[in-house]
Amino acid sequence: MYSQITLDERYTLSLLRHLGYRPAEIARTLGRHRSTIGREVRRNSRADGGYRPTVAHGRAGARRSRSRRNQRFRPAAFALVHRYLKRKWSPEQIADCLRRIHQLPMSHETIYRHIWADKRRGGVLHTYLRGAPKQRRKRYGRYDSRGRLAGKRPISERPAHVETRLEGGHWEVDTVLGAGDHHCVLSLVERRTGYLVLGKLAARSTREVTRRAIRLIRRERQPVRTITADNGTEFHDYAAIERATGTTIYFATPHHAWERGTNENTNGLVRQYLPKGRSMIALTQRACDAIARQLNTRPRKRLGFRTPEECYATL
Repeated sequence: MYSQITLDERYTLSLLRHLGYRPAEIARTLGRHRSTIGREVRRNSRADGGYRPTVAHGRAGARRSRSRRNQRFRPAAFALVHRYLKRKWSPEQIADCLRRIHQLPMSHETIYRHIWADKRRGGVLHTYLRGAPKQRRKRYGRYDSRGRLAGKRPISERPAHVETRLEGGHWEVDTVLGAGDHHCVLSLVERRTGYLVLGKLAARSTREVTRRAIRLIRRERQPVRTITADNGTEFHDYAAIERATGTTIYFATPHHAWERGTNENTNGLVRQYLPKGRSMIALTQRACDAIARQLNTRPRKRLGFRTPEECYATL
């Protein structure tokens, strides 16, 4: 079977040409057909007719790369990319899935190039990418009641091993707000696996949050050992949640969102389905479960491209 000329062979070819050997003699020495040697010199020589093995090797490699790129990824391959993009997977997640399941060695850079080319043509693939610019507000001259609750446990009292993520069952909680009304979503995320549960709230109130949180925690088969919350007033009835579920709730330092980084990142993923500026009045609990299922079956880089659902099942 035919094999590509190696770099060592190119060095030998260059030396023999320099010594005045003819192509047929070089071919016999290398065990190649003379047409192979003629084609190699013709295609990979410099403009002045000189032949440098490293330059020739680079040119041949680049030519093969372009050829594989043009021939390997047919429309059917990009149809798979489109399917996963519509499920709001990132290009890196798609590339890993194509490599493992579909045996297509497509890089995430190739997928990004395809997306931006589609955008230049007026396509909509780029709209499926995650992009949620932060909206910040100043609180000049305004009393901030967040965190002012007697008896709450600060995050500094949380067991140190929770930070290592070596043990499952430690969660973070937050609310994801809608626009124009009081309807919103309660999100609970398991720190080790990123496993998510969502609950629809008719209002961002203490009563609604307590009621929904108890229901979500009770339906989990795995133990919910601790929950870390922010300092919103909707979590002020945390003691009722603890009594009903047996979990222990800690509170992050005010204005230290990075202490609940898993929840903040996951809420960014949720915003792909519930974008800012959109009302949640028509959102149902069934729809919340469907969104959580989509995210729980999406591969994550930090999990070795396994899904949160896979990892959560093995806790």
